[in-house]
Amino acid sequence: MKTIEVRGNEPTLKSVLDMASQESVIVKTATGREFIVTEVDEFAHEVARTRQNRELMALLEERLKDPVRIPFEQVKKELGIE
Repeated sequence: MKTIEVRGNEPTLKSVLDMASQESVIVKTATGREFIVTEVDEFAHEVARTRQNRELMALLEERLKDPVRIPFEQVKKELGIE
């Protein structure tokens, strides 16, 4: 990840987007605020859409509270995986 500082009109938005096509960029303003510019791929869109699914998020949150856990070793044993 690359960090750049904004001074006046530099860098241009186009140059920041060009940099972000290679790696994520942190843009730091003169006031110290920071923003991340990164290329969005289909997976990122899918994650964002999934997070907006309130029913699914509620279900996952509820399952997270479930105290019953099955150890991985037990799952492997039950499935006959060594």
